[in-house]
Amino acid sequence: MRSVHKTVLLNETIDGLNLSSLDKKDNVLILDATFGGGGHSIEILKRYPNVKIIALDQDKGAWEKAKDKFKGLEKRISFINKNFRDIDQIFQKENLKDSYAFTQGGIRTGNQHDALNLSNYLFDGIIFDLGLSSDQLENSGRGFSFMKNEPLLMTMKENPLPEDLTAMDIINGWSEKSLADIIYGYGEERFSRRIAKAIIEARKLNSIENTEDLVKVISDSVPASYRRQRLHFATRTFQALRIAVNDELGVLEKGLEAGLRVLKKGGRISVISFHSLEDRIVKRFFKDKKDKEEVILINKKPIIANEEEIINNPRSRSSKLRILEKII
Repeated sequence: MRSVHKTVLLNETIDGLNLSSLDKKDNVLILDATFGGGGHSIEILKRYPNVKIIALDQDKGAWEKAKDKFKGLEKRISFINKNFRDIDQIFQKENLKDSYAFTQGGIRTGNQHDALNLSNYLFDGIIFDLGLSSDQLENSGRGFSFMKNEPLLMTMKENPLPEDLTAMDIINGWSEKSLADIIYGYGEERFSRRIAKAIIEARKLNSIENTEDLVKVISDSVPASYRRQRLHFATRTFQALRIAVNDELGVLEKGLEAGLRVLKKGGRISVISFHSLEDRIVKRFFKDKKDKEEVILINKKPIIANEEEIINNPRSRSSKLRILEKII
């Protein structure tokens, strides 16, 4: 199945990396830390013939869906099936030098990235495009969308292991207080306590195993007026469960810190966030590094999608782009 993902803030994100200033430099190296549908990567490769890309995604299927876009460009991109929380393990700081091992391109899994000598790399730019891709919402079959009846997995992994946490585990195993806390804390859902109580009562009768069951529980627990609002009444609860399953906020904090460590002096990081919890972490990280005089902020206020992009891609409505440049 081919990728259907529409990349948000495409031009603003790429332009923010300032790659045109490196057009006379050989072997510019970019890390696409959240490959998704490959939109940023393919556009960068088309615009800048001197750029090579290492792309990360913990969903192996992301490359399978997008790889047809990269025909003729395979030798300039290498995909690694890893979460960006693992940047420190993938890209070690010892013996850093400009050395490239892009001979085949394509997919690398498990420990195969060792063959790339990735311990030799520092990056000229890094992209973090947070949140879900349209492919994960529409085609994953893992329960990210409340618009389809799918198993309640909500893990970013294409093939989760039995020991991996799922939304089903949380819904059917966590206490009422824990459920209320994550639905409020990660979803900012004002009816979190009512929803948590309804989940506990529903699972006494039957295990809640698919999205349709959970949507019904939520629907029955919130006021009718809330169900008629523009934002779907299940949105915040689904967001909270997804964040909890994938430890998205913890991963983001670790990924930003590690990303800055493997960024060259003068290199830039572009981060696109989609909800206030993510943006708060990014904003705090940027401010902390600015106060320590490690970076400068390219945009003091976040860049948002224009009206035309919002019309063509409603998902872009909530997006915010922040960019920094490393100065030490």
